[in-house]
Amino acid sequence: MSGIHRIDLGLPALLEFKGPDAVRFLNGQLTQDVRRVTDANVVLTSCVTDAKGKLQFRISLTESPEGALWIIGGWDSTENLEARITRYLIADDVEVVDLTGKYALIHFTGVLENVPEGVIQRSSRRYGVAGTDCLVPTDREIDFPAYPVLEGDALENFRIRQGIPEWGVDISAGILPPEAGLEATDISYQKGCYIGQEVISRIKSAGKVNRKLTHLRVPDQVSTLGELLVADGTVAGELTSISPGAVEGFRDALGYVKRIAAEEALFFKSADGVTYSVSRR
Repeated sequence: MSGIHRIDLGLPALLEFKGPDAVRFLNGQLTQDVRRVTDANVVLTSCVTDAKGKLQFRISLTESPEGALWIIGGWDSTENLEARITRYLIADDVEVVDLTGKYALIHFTGVLENVPEGVIQRSSRRYGVAGTDCLVPTDREIDFPAYPVLEGDALENFRIRQGIPEWGVDISAGILPPEAGLEATDISYQKGCYIGQEVISRIKSAGKVNRKLTHLRVPDQVSTLGELLVADGTVAGELTSISPGAVEGFRDALGYVKRIAAEEALFFKSADGVTYSVSRR
């Protein structure tokens, strides 16, 4: 895919944190180093984890035009996300404001040079490549240049080809972020303590997890999810996403591969008994 494309992401949960203790407080709640977004004009992804290091929410983090911190969450998570984070807000001087519904989120797969007035523009690698997140006030009519819209099967093909996990499909509450390969994008190992930090740091020190979300390639004939196998038929993992479209006879896919099968050839057995070879991207 070449050129800039537009991806409409609807009305996400949007929480604002402001006050003299906001950066320090959120640094104790998120896996990302919150200081990286201050005065930086970027959007960074992060995890919210429990005391056992397990994923509760995956969010995006940026700074508002006024210098407050904005957490962009899932499209149905506002109440639970706010409750989880503010559970630990006791003596800190932080004000929390729910801005959900006030901004729509539009992502562009490239760098925009001329953003319409009133739009909040942030550099973002939401889909694994340099792009632009635009937060658009819902009480205003904003006209963007007529870039092609990426949606439906075309968007799913792009997401999976980029190896981007989707919430509720490839990742969900209860998994360990390193299992989903989120170390490079979502986790800071230098910033200090946060809820779940000790567990995640121990995983890094051990250098291994029991399973890992892996970018795969399957033959065109494989179009349904199911178990991954090794040569002797032992279950080695599972497919979680398959591209709707094929390129040169193959589809991109995402799936969890068990550590015991990390070096072994992978296979997929269809419902009609045909076994197909699965390769790693």
